[in-house]
Order: sequence, then structure tokens, then C-alpha cells
Amino acid sequence: MGAETPKQFLELDGVPIVVLSLRRIASCELVTDIIVATRGDGIAKLEDAIRGEKFSQKVRVVKGGDTRQESVSAALKEVAADTELVLVHDAVRPFVKKEQIVRVIEEARKHNAAILGIPAMDTVKEVKRASLPEDVALITATIPRERVVLAQTPQVFKTKLLKDAFARAEADGVSASDEAGLIERLGLEVFVVLGSERNIKITKPADMELAKFYLEREQASAGGAGSGATSGKGRAAK
Repeated sequence: MGAETPKQFLELDGVPIVVLSLRRIASCELVTDIIVATRGDGIAKLEDAIRGEKFSQKVRVVKGGDTRQESVSAALKEVAADTELVLVHDAVRPFVKKEQIVRVIEEARKHNAAILGIPAMDTVKEVKRASLPEDVALITATIPRERVVLAQTPQVFKTKLLKDAFARAEADGVSASDEAGLIERLGLEVFVVLGSERNIKITKPADMELAKFYLEREQASAGGAGSGATSGKGRAAK
């Protein structure tokens, strides 16, 4: 992001992005407990931000690691063995809808593993970069778009399955960019539920501009819902 403040603590309309993301996950009554992993120097700041919220579920903050996999692993160690499902969500995806959260949970209940994802709209090229300038790559293949989806979160898994996948990855020294990748390497199926282009992951300065636009549109829509409209910070769960 190029900012001094970690991106999850950057604010939209005066609220840290991570808190906005927590509100979305907490709005789903199927979620019963929330564990947030962050770097050690961010624990106190995050706990302070959460303290001002009125979540009905218990929210715990634990020390994460330098990678997503290390952070999720730290949080996973706090999940009770009798928990049915574990939902993993990016701290910087504050626009996921409650209906999408419910839908991916339902699919994981039926098939053990499910994620949100959207179809690729652009032509996808496989490339190699060896011995080339930093801004140049050589195309090696064109991948049919109908075979490609862009993975989003939440990603939801049966608890034992996810814990087993993490244990196997640790034993084998394997790192993956998302949890679904760890399930896939075991030869197991992961189902994709249609997500949304609005469910963006805020990683670049341009994403902040888009996020501000989406938030303004949501606020305008809520303001036009009439005097009977209500708002709330929702609930959270496991």
C-alpha cells in the first residue's frame, strides 16, 4: 500500500478497514465466534478498536505471523476441536455481503470445503520471467477463461479437514497463498460459490479510492431506505 499504517488499520469514513470487515462477518448469525490474527505490534491497537464495537459474539485477538498461512495457523490453534466449520476471511475485504457468507457456509456444510470466487473476465496468460527485464514476461500458454476463477474470501472448511491440511503442510514445509490450496494438495475437492466484484481485497492505493466509492454508494442506498431502515454492527461466530 505504501503507507506507514498497515492497510488493515487504514480508515474508511473514520473506521479501520479491519473493523468494517469484522462487522460484515459478525452480521451473519451462523458465525458464533471470531478469532483475529495480527502482528504482535498490532494486538493492542486492534483490541482497542474492537472494544468500541457491540458484537454479540466473542472476539479474540491472537498473535499471527509474517505470512497469511502462519497467521491462520495461529488462529486455528485456538479453535475448539468440536467446532463444525472454520471460516477464514481477509481483514481487508470489507464489502462481502451477508448472503454470500451464508451461501458459502451452506456449501461447505454439504461438501466439506467451499470458497467465494468470481469468473475471470480478461484473457489469462501463463508466462515465464526468467532472464527477462522486471517489467517483461514471455507467454507460454493461454488458459481458457471458463476454467479460471479469481479466489475470494470467506473460505470455509470442516474444522478437522482444515487442521489436518495445515498439519500436513507444516510437516512437508509447504506454503500456499490460500487455505483452499492446502486442501487441494491433499487431492480433495473445493467448491466455488459465486462471489462479487465488489468483494475487493484492498491492497493498492487505487483500491482505497474504489472502496470509498463503494462505501459512499452503500451509505446513500441505506439513507434512501426510509425511516424504517435500521443499522447494526451485527454478530460474530465460529
